[in-house]
Amino acid sequence: MSAERQTHPHQTLHRRALLRAAVVVPAAGAATAGTAAASEASPAAGGRFDAGSPRFALAVLPDTQYLFDADSADPAPLRETFRYLAAERSRANIAFMTHLGDVTEHGTEDEIGLAADTFRLLHGKVPYSVLAGNHDVRSSTDDQRGGSAYLSAFGPDRYRSMPTFGGASPDGYNSYHVLRAGGRRWLVLALDWRVSDKGLAWAQEVLDAHRALPAVLTTHDIAWSGDDGEARLSGNGQRLWERLIKGNDQIFLALGGHYWPPGRTVLTNDAGNDVHVHITNYQDRYYGGAGMIRTYGFDLVRGVIDVETFSPWFLARDPEKRSPLAAETIELTGPADRFSLTVDFDERFAGFAPVTPAEPRPARAVMPRGTLAYWRFDAAGTDAAGSSGAGVADGTVVRDLTGNGNDLTVRRLHSSGAEALTWSADHHRGQPAHASLRFNGGKDPDRGAVLTTAAHAALNSEKFLRGYTIETFVRLPEPFEGDHSWMGILSWEGRNAEAGKTTGWSPLEPTCSLNLSPERFLQFVVYPHEQDADPTSWSHAVPTGRWMHIAVVNDTRRTVMYVDGSKIARNPAQASTGIATLGKPFVLGATQFDGTFGQGFYGWMGDTRIVGRPLSVKEFLTPFG
Repeated sequence: MSAERQTHPHQTLHRRALLRAAVVVPAAGAATAGTAAASEASPAAGGRFDAGSPRFALAVLPDTQYLFDADSADPAPLRETFRYLAAERSRANIAFMTHLGDVTEHGTEDEIGLAADTFRLLHGKVPYSVLAGNHDVRSSTDDQRGGSAYLSAFGPDRYRSMPTFGGASPDGYNSYHVLRAGGRRWLVLALDWRVSDKGLAWAQEVLDAHRALPAVLTTHDIAWSGDDGEARLSGNGQRLWERLIKGNDQIFLALGGHYWPPGRTVLTNDAGNDVHVHITNYQDRYYGGAGMIRTYGFDLVRGVIDVETFSPWFLARDPEKRSPLAAETIELTGPADRFSLTVDFDERFAGFAPVTPAEPRPARAVMPRGTLAYWRFDAAGTDAAGSSGAGVADGTVVRDLTGNGNDLTVRRLHSSGAEALTWSADHHRGQPAHASLRFNGGKDPDRGAVLTTAAHAALNSEKFLRGYTIETFVRLPEPFEGDHSWMGILSWEGRNAEAGKTTGWSPLEPTCSLNLSPERFLQFVVYPHEQDADPTSWSHAVPTGRWMHIAVVNDTRRTVMYVDGSKIARNPAQASTGIATLGKPFVLGATQFDGTFGQGFYGWMGDTRIVGRPLSVKEFLTPFG
């Protein structure tokens, strides 16, 4: 045995301190290789557009007027853009494309006709909307202008066969589409460049008829920007803001072209919520913008909208044959063209489309075959559950709802006070019970609270020779204050040396424990019943301020950790059969060392379940996938 293993860990080489020193945190990775590469990893790769995926994209195409400019017209860039959108729809999960007006330079029948023919490349492949810019309709300054070449080509008849098309204003210059994406419906309003009072009234009727739908407003002229990238409402934009946008909370994103350079701003509506206002226009760029598109990548899981701007026409070219200007215009990466918006979609849409909280699930619904213990911290799990924030008294019993007798009893560590453990109504949204415990453990001095099984509980001696699944819900506080290095989350009491184990960093640590490293990596270490080994799983740095589901699954051969239903990378390949339990209590809220508890857990803990067999991800307490 090495000297390190023989040395008392509190004196020099505590197992966890050594591992902390050994962890190498990699430098930040290189920037992504652009939208074309990113689409390879899309959730919809290899299939059709997936309306149920929480990740989808809205493509935005601004002023294309210089590509349809009398006898200098060149639709080739736009054709390539449309080929790209059609070809990549499934992999990038593109829900819709919206054009922001100024399709053509002069609005003549020839220009409009060429543009209409070009748009047919997209027809039937990706649904889209087009609205009039000032260069498309020059006969009037509002949408009551009557007939035009634009209206004949891009009026309501063009969209009637699209499943997204909802209708148009009586004059035909304004339209709306309803998309199915991200598991819900979304509204896209396409408004004329100078929408009239009648047009505004029509738009309000559309919003009123679709009150529960988050809405994206598109128009030609809404904002302008200086070189600082800060957008300001134009005169027309101010009218739209006052008459339509600020009073309709469902409009969360408003997009316009017309001006350049691009820019963005965030305004606050009457409901006190953010409205993102963006100007997108590249006609001043090389080759009239070269059919450049902007994609808004909605990620409902991460709560972000990732925005990218690029030219499919330049991307499609052989890199060896790209001209210098084409090479520098493939993708725009400045702060006005490539950025991410943080959006808590449920919170932002709560005023008009509140999420109905799931009802608590009864215990019997979440105890599959082989469940050995299940604890929850609501009235169903304990007769003593108090109001949120109230202290949990020592001696409180949390029942094992399986009826197997593995009840937990509360006790405080050291001289901790009432604040060391309190009841809480906070919970993971997918958790069966809508309650948790708030642990307030820490160091200097050591403090906290634990819940332990009785001396002769069956779980104390369970060997798990058919595998196991251990699950819990945890939330770390934000801010994560103080030193909580190596705090325990759950464990069995005892020393692994008592089980005859000789391999590992210290014979004084328990035979099984789930802990948190200084880098906020979860660590699950187990001394198997059959092998003399200590296979250890490590997670990534887990977040603070939000709930996560943690599961450890053993199939009698090896152990795998999951966080939020996702398999982590650092799972050991070592053989691992069973757990070398010692007949000593199972514990929530801390991990012993040399038979003694130091600091306790710091954070919230929800439902915890132990099953005597491996479960699939779909069988977890909150199903994933």
